[in-house]
Amino acid sequence: MATLFAIFGMVASFGTGNITQANAITANIIQQSSDIASPLAIAIVLLILSGVILIGGVKNIGMVAWVLVPGMAIIYILGGLAILIINYGKVLGAFPQIFSSAFSDHAAIGGFAGSTLAITIRMSMARGLFSNEAGLGSASITHATAIVKNPIKQDLLGMLDPFLDTIIVCSISALVNLVSGQWTATGVNNAATLTSISFNHALPGGLSSWLVTITLILFAFSTILGWCVYGERCTIYLFGHKAALPFRIIFTLAVPISALSKLTLVWNLADLFNGLMAIPNLIALLLLSPVTFKLAKEFFNNPKNLED
Repeated sequence: MATLFAIFGMVASFGTGNITQANAITANIIQQSSDIASPLAIAIVLLILSGVILIGGVKNIGMVAWVLVPGMAIIYILGGLAILIINYGKVLGAFPQIFSSAFSDHAAIGGFAGSTLAITIRMSMARGLFSNEAGLGSASITHATAIVKNPIKQDLLGMLDPFLDTIIVCSISALVNLVSGQWTATGVNNAATLTSISFNHALPGGLSSWLVTITLILFAFSTILGWCVYGERCTIYLFGHKAALPFRIIFTLAVPISALSKLTLVWNLADLFNGLMAIPNLIALLLLSPVTFKLAKEFFNNPKNLED
């Protein structure tokens, strides 16, 4: 199962963590400033930035991510909350709209997909995995490197990841798209571009769309960095440490190609290998669950741990 997970993880790193992210960056910059930017120029810049950071190894990646992630999350959340406060009268009405439209023809409009129950469930699970990686096993690769006195403490921190990512950030994005009325916009085939349009429509001034564009670039670029680590660790498991540098070089070279590629096939492949990664990981979780329950029980039964 570990070998299968490593194979699927290595391949998935190019889909989930490279091609889709670089393409999203390109699409949003072009949408924001098509008169001064070109896909080729963006691809070259991404190649240079990725090469400088990724070829330098895990320490470089960790330092850059440590700086980027907290700042971009705070900026995006504050901007989204500002829109929801300005449009507070529409927020409550958005929730019934979400549930009533989820399994109707409305789900095929705008940036959403799936007008039938089966497609809706499949797309929801795929996008959920893509968003928070819960059950996928990828985030565990980085959590496993942490030095802590008790693994349960790191588990609790790991549980915070999907909560902030999906429950907070993604919910804010969905509500902004709905209250702005832009979710039915035609000709938009990129969810991030749709969000940028929604921010631009809902906030006064021209800086709002740039806020989304900049935070999206930081989100996507940090995802590229993180998935390079995931893919590298899977590659090392399969081929040894000597394969780390060749993997980083290939991963870096894929970034500019990704910026110029079409997304339909890439999304399907990313979803496929995400799902394939989850299968051995979920089986392992079930088999190891007695160990987890035992450690958790010992941790929470110790008053000192709860005080800390």
